Amino acid sequence: MSNLIAIGKYIPGTVILREEINGTTGLEFLDRIFFVTDGIMLSQIREIAGVDGSTLQNWVKRGWVGNAKNKRYSKDQLARILIINMLRSSMQLENIDFLLRYINGTIDDATDDIIPESMLYEYVCRIIDRIAPTGGPCNMTREELRKVIAEQTSDYEDKVEGASVRLCAALEIIIIAYFASLLTAYSAELYGSLNKE
Repeated sequence: MSNLIAIGKYIPGTVILREEINGTTGLEFLDRIFFVTDGIMLSQIREIAGVDGSTLQNWVKRGWVGNAKNKRYSKDQLARILIINMLRSSMQLENIDFLLRYINGTIDDATDDIIPESMLYEYVCRIIDRIAPTGGPCNMTREELRKVIAEQTSDYEDKVEGASVRLCAALEIIIIAYFASLLTAYSAELYGSLNKE
């Protein structure tokens, strides 16, 4: 399983190696990208996430990602793209969309959001970084995973009653799906090595 952790050497949802930016993830990573600008272009997102432009435009067309403003995407839009990207090999895109709507309602209305998507990405990264040394949730009981999620989101304040319960339930699914995607990648790597023998 140590190879699984090695596969997790990228910043979640990106093609950027953690070591290239001193292990930075979550909000700190997003803040570095948006240090001098309040929006990034589609071409920059392609470089960060490793997703082709037509895929990203399809996500926008389907309403899974909000429209760019003046051809620029915000920090929260990038966070949403990274979350979708990190889950798409283990979950159907429609299910990812439902999960994100479960947390934050409609894509174009921030008033129904229980958390900014950049902060959601921060929590995802905190939890991943916390449990990665154990090999992931497959080496934990459900109660242990829920405890880590509760610890890492302890600074979250409910915007509406029950918001933290919804957030933690969604995070549990996101974390398990993310590690499932790492297992899928690890399996593909092992399969590829059989073809080379």
